Amino acid sequence: MGGEGAMMAMINSLKNNKSLLSKRKDKNALTGSYSNIKLAKLPNTTPEELIRIKEKIQKDNKRIMIKQIIVVSILFCFILFFILYVFQ
Repeated sequence: MGGEGAMMAMINSLKNNKSLLSKRKDKNALTGSYSNIKLAKLPNTTPEELIRIKEKIQKDNKRIMIKQIIVVSILFCFILFFILYVFQ
């Protein structure tokens, strides 16, 4: 039968890759005790302040979205003009 060498190379490659992967994993990353950690105190906010913060975030997101739309539109126009110029 042909192909035994290729099959053995594939098996060895998979075995080597698996051994490298196991070395990179940090198995002790989530161990330890969190009983001594104190929670941070957050400041109390009024509903009016929360509404003001929400409106500010919405306003900032709207401004960012408008900038993204403008940039994408300009890029689209450049690409369109380039395509029309090349294929004319």
